[in-house]
Amino acid sequence: MNYRAVEVAGEYVASLDNGADWREEIESLADKVEADAAWFNAMGAVQDAEVWFYDQDDQEYRSVAFDEPLEVAACVGNVARLDGERFAHTHAVLSRRSGQALAGHLNAATVFAGEVYLRAFEEPLEREHDEVTDLDLWL
Repeated sequence: MNYRAVEVAGEYVASLDNGADWREEIESLADKVEADAAWFNAMGAVQDAEVWFYDQDDQEYRSVAFDEPLEVAACVGNVARLDGERFAHTHAVLSRRSGQALAGHLNAATVFAGEVYLRAFEEPLEREHDEVTDLDLWL
């Protein structure tokens, strides 16, 4: 296990712009507040979504696209540096009109309405390639 204590640098709330990309809006907030490490929660609705599932055997992401309105019942993630850029690692539980839940790594989604809470940390977190999982993980 790799862990360390973190100090809070600031806490922010924001509403996401209609028509923007959900994950890019969170990354934009991190850019504006200069957060190189953060934790966030969000909720709202999207017009469409691309959700990824990581196949642990093949060590590849599998993409599933949903071209329909969805509620964002829960969204959680973190911000860290990846290849020199701020990256929002985003997971979400999405809900169809029927109530059926869809979940996974949220790669992209078009915002209908969204609200986010972001807690920024003092020291940056950096993602680097992990040979065992073939994922970019925190150091």
